[in-house]
Amino acid sequence: MSIKRIARHLVQHHWRAKHIFPQNVLDRIEQAIKLSETTHSGQVRFVVEGALDGAPLFHNQSARERALDVFAHLRIWDTAHNNGVLIYLLLADRDVEIIADRGIDAKVGAAGWEKICRAMEAEFGAGQFERGVIDGIAAVSRELAKHFPPAGAHPNELPDEPVVM
Repeated sequence: MSIKRIARHLVQHHWRAKHIFPQNVLDRIEQAIKLSETTHSGQVRFVVEGALDGAPLFHNQSARERALDVFAHLRIWDTAHNNGVLIYLLLADRDVEIIADRGIDAKVGAAGWEKICRAMEAEFGAGQFERGVIDGIAAVSRELAKHFPPAGAHPNELPDEPVVM
């Protein structure tokens, strides 16, 4: 466990997520998710967490491990076609993780998701947080559309609004 990481998480807290992603930006991200889900039968969720605190931080939980916990907690795995996707941003670590249910993950693979994550992180590094998230949603949606095209009426199985933790 790095003292530098602990300090970064303790200093950043959750205010940064709310500062970078005010309600108007969250509304535009929600609209991007809604629009993207018209192009495929998958489900997309976006979660931003300013910093870890408590046990996750002091147990040195990685952004990937935290994303897996969030994926389970939000029940993103609970879709009819196993095609739910979580885009998770941990601001204090400047790390994006994509966790995908087994139906879509088997088709895209770790390298495909990693490419999307790195592109998003590059935009975030340039201060383009909203653009990075919306571009990430579009990239995930292209993969979902390729492997899970829309087929008739498909219910919205998961909420579209972003989650700020």
